[in-house]
Amino acid sequence: MRVWVDLTNSPHVLVLAPVIRRLERNGHEVQVTARDFAQTLELCERLGLGYYRIGHHRGAALADKARGLAERSAQLVRFASRRRFDLAIGHGSNDITVAARVLRIPCATMFDYEWATVQHNVNCRLAQAVVVPEMIPPQRLERYGAAGKLHRYPGLKEEYYLYDFVPDATVLAQLGLDASQPIAVVRTPPAVSLYHRFENDLFGQVLERLRGSQTVVLPRTPAQRAELVRSGGFVVPEHAIDAQSLIAHADLVVSAGGTMNREAVALGTPVFTVFEGRLGAVDEHLIAEGRLRRLQSADQIELSKREGGQRGLQRIRRNPRLLADLLCSPARITCA
Repeated sequence: MRVWVDLTNSPHVLVLAPVIRRLERNGHEVQVTARDFAQTLELCERLGLGYYRIGHHRGAALADKARGLAERSAQLVRFASRRRFDLAIGHGSNDITVAARVLRIPCATMFDYEWATVQHNVNCRLAQAVVVPEMIPPQRLERYGAAGKLHRYPGLKEEYYLYDFVPDATVLAQLGLDASQPIAVVRTPPAVSLYHRFENDLFGQVLERLRGSQTVVLPRTPAQRAELVRSGGFVVPEHAIDAQSLIAHADLVVSAGGTMNREAVALGTPVFTVFEGRLGAVDEHLIAEGRLRRLQSADQIELSKREGGQRGLQRIRRNPRLLADLLCSPARITCA
């Protein structure tokens, strides 16, 4: 079978890489398209995924996003029109879902945050399979047209793609970090996302509290990186790094997004969320369990060294075969 996978943002590379590898091991031909945004292309290269570079992020405004959807979807239609794909797969990629519908290719989409209304109204209505965590109540997705298409999985998507992950301590040396001293990892807000459109004052207070300590800040955009470098007092990587190993060796994670929070949860690292948008069911569940903490004040942050025996105690590993099989359901092919 010929399978097409589209990657539009950095986390999508991580979650779909195991799916791509399983398909290839079973003899299926996989072709990957990737958008030039955040660290998507760099992560593809670091993980050894071949890809066709198609399109780039058009901007944060709704009109820019609409233009970007139209232009990149048309580019993807031209890319795929003669390749005779049997299945299209994306993680929240509107572009591939639209292109697949135009070309009548069976399509599966996945996501784990239910309040991205514009995105889900496109993907859930056009895709043949919608793959989501069991923690999201199905009734929250009915308004998007997902009824009858849902394929639900237990746990976090991060627990699947980190299934066989072994942390590598060399990332600490690469960043000039002293492993004997406390290390914090901070992820900036998703400033270009439709569901997070306002300044995060609490995030700024977090940066001020951690400034001058061993704090690695992972920006999403070149503009964010330039601002952090100008302000000083932080370690700001120039390129995509082994963020999962960094998180595993860190003593604290503070993130205004979602994926890095859940990676910390999956790896057993203490983590605060400063996300100011509407909480999704996954984060609600993790907060209720005490695996994720919601930061109310920067004064809550105490950066200290974790004891070695505390690392990874909460780690849950889930075989990514299940995710792969759910995503392949529209074409009825085996990814195991």
